[in-house]
Amino acid sequence: MLPMNPKQMKKMMKQMGIEMEELDAEEVIIRTSDEELVFRNPNVSKISARGVETFQVIGEYEVIKRAPQISEEDVKLIMEQANVDEETARRALEEANGDLAEALMKLQE
Repeated sequence: MLPMNPKQMKKMMKQMGIEMEELDAEEVIIRTSDEELVFRNPNVSKISARGVETFQVIGEYEVIKRAPQISEEDVKLIMEQANVDEETARRALEEANGDLAEALMKLQE
């Protein structure tokens, strides 16, 4: 396939009903249950085709681990079940990444 200049490529995409727009993004954050992918100064493209919009993110990113969300109910449950104070229950839950069973087992060892 011969190389195509960007102008020709854009015209061909438009004929196929595909529109592409470059976005001036400063930062993109993708959050999963246990981490964040942080893209700083990324190249972001929005592609629209047949009523569906998709985004393409290109660039270097940093992985940041997220602390587990520990509810007060979970802390109280561990306190009652293991007969420990709040600080000990919270620490056990943090070490177990919020897993109630694992936190309880560690405290009962």
